[in-house]
Amino acid sequence: MPAAYPFEQGTCVQTLTSECVLDAKAVLGEGPVWRSETNDLVWVDIESSKVCCFSPSKGENRSWNVGGKVGLAVPSQKGDLILGMTIGLARLDMQSGDVSPIIDPEKDYVNNRFNDGKVDPEGRLWAGTMGLDEAPGVGSLYRLNRNLSIDNLFGNVSISNGMAWSADRKSFYYIDSPTRQIAVFDCDMNSGIVSNRRVAFELPDGMGYPDGMCIDNEGMLWVALWQGWGVGRFDPCGELLCKIEVPVECVTSCCFGGENWDELYITTSSRDLDEEGRIKQPLAGGVFRCKPNFSGPPTNLFLG
Repeated sequence: MPAAYPFEQGTCVQTLTSECVLDAKAVLGEGPVWRSETNDLVWVDIESSKVCCFSPSKGENRSWNVGGKVGLAVPSQKGDLILGMTIGLARLDMQSGDVSPIIDPEKDYVNNRFNDGKVDPEGRLWAGTMGLDEAPGVGSLYRLNRNLSIDNLFGNVSISNGMAWSADRKSFYYIDSPTRQIAVFDCDMNSGIVSNRRVAFELPDGMGYPDGMCIDNEGMLWVALWQGWGVGRFDPCGELLCKIEVPVECVTSCCFGGENWDELYITTSSRDLDEEGRIKQPLAGGVFRCKPNFSGPPTNLFLG
């Protein structure tokens, strides 16, 4: 691990440490989401086609091979999980392991898959797509409604990633990773429509690429830094307030969890490491945890 993180040079940013709570050796760990009903963490290993469920108290990690790349898994009120895959959106019965298709809005785009997604305060799933080859501009952001209909919110997306809503439900934050930007939209939560896209802030050179994201109860954004060795806490104008150090270069996503929603769980990737890189980053692909003295809102369940 480098002695200094590039974006900290010349700055006085508070730094926090993280601990590896699951040495999962995931290829591309992603999409953590906390389930308060069972006190466990749902997450995915995209490249290994696995949906996982980690219990910190038991130290156990269950997994389901769902037969294809899976970019997201979010809990529903029915007790199952909604998945975003190469075959579209589907449901996973965690008891039987059965995967049942819901809808595929991109069945004519065989080289696309779903990536990150998040449930909004009204119980609808927002989920984005991307090219399997990461081709620019081929993806879109969709909204899966509670009646299981689907709407295309906008296109020209390259690698759809982090999402968050402000506490007043009037702002929607969104990451398309190659842009290095955190975009913000006006949001009409009743209709689920977003408008007036603009740049909230852009990551400077040396900080990596923004990946997954969550928001805390003070309205600050926690952004996973791909190639940035950590997670940054930013105000909505882009000031870096603190940074969680993670001993893995490619940090993919984060979410609040724990009994009091004051633990930040962090996923990482080992996908692009060669043999030397794996020696230098032995915990790559692991799940990490930090207790940052901030809390986040509870997980929204999909209500369809």
